[in-house]
Amino acid sequence: MHVQLLRITAATVDTHRHRPAKPSLLDGIINALKDWRYQPGQLSDLRRVLDASLKKRLIDTDSRKMIDGVLGITNLTASDVMVAAPKMQLIAMDASMDECFAILIEVGHSRYPVYEGSKENIVGLLHAKDILKLQRTPELSMKALVRPAMFLPESKRLIDLLREFRKTRTHMAILVDEFGRVGGLVTLEDVLEEIVGEIEDEFDKEEQQTDIFSFSDNSYRVSGRADIEVINHHFDVQLPNILDEERFDTIGGLISHAIGHVPMKGESHVLQGLQFTVLHVRGGAVTWFRVKKIGWTPSAGAPSEGHP
Repeated sequence: MHVQLLRITAATVDTHRHRPAKPSLLDGIINALKDWRYQPGQLSDLRRVLDASLKKRLIDTDSRKMIDGVLGITNLTASDVMVAAPKMQLIAMDASMDECFAILIEVGHSRYPVYEGSKENIVGLLHAKDILKLQRTPELSMKALVRPAMFLPESKRLIDLLREFRKTRTHMAILVDEFGRVGGLVTLEDVLEEIVGEIEDEFDKEEQQTDIFSFSDNSYRVSGRADIEVINHHFDVQLPNILDEERFDTIGGLISHAIGHVPMKGESHVLQGLQFTVLHVRGGAVTWFRVKKIGWTPSAGAPSEGHP
């Protein structure tokens, strides 16, 4: 472990100028952690040493946080953060321009897997900006705009996947299982969100952080640990804190129970006019939702709920 720590520390310090090497900080850390998996107890020991290094100013706060975030994903694989195949938003090779635009407007992703024939037959990726080209130049065919897709095993370590993304300058990978079947997809954003999530978990536990963030499209990023009362006040709804005779304090617990199983990334549930889409799951618990108001008319009896 001590050898590994020296490598990590060296990756964060510019020995010629004696200051953190900011531009390549992430690359340096992931390269230093190549082929390393921590054993129980090692991670807490390593974090204590990093805290001591921070106090001695061997590393700065940004480096300390980045190291901790990357350490948190060292034992994870791509399957831990992927969007499972049934939840993937695909575009058919023979889709019309209107169909492509409808998907683009409804979903809002920047990249879409394209299939031909069977949905198992992923033939490439289509960028949102290329869909716009279809509008300006109707004579273009879908096939001319589809870009090659990167296929990787879903068992690939997350830290190796991050290195692959940065090396190839790719932002999405299609994941296949041991039998060669499409298991899901993962994006660079998914991996970086996992690192940021680890940083937030480690450094924000004792700080009073806001649990609701607004997006420009009038949707919201909501923490799974947000109190139900806070959600009710912010969205002017009356979500129950008791469901099926069970009491819940957090929105994550309530929605998970309403869904009926451990939620997967990309899964959605509607409750009282709010659509909760799972953005991030850790340890079987939802850490972040995207919440969108879709309209709700109260009626007699139990509150409206279900899957869109």
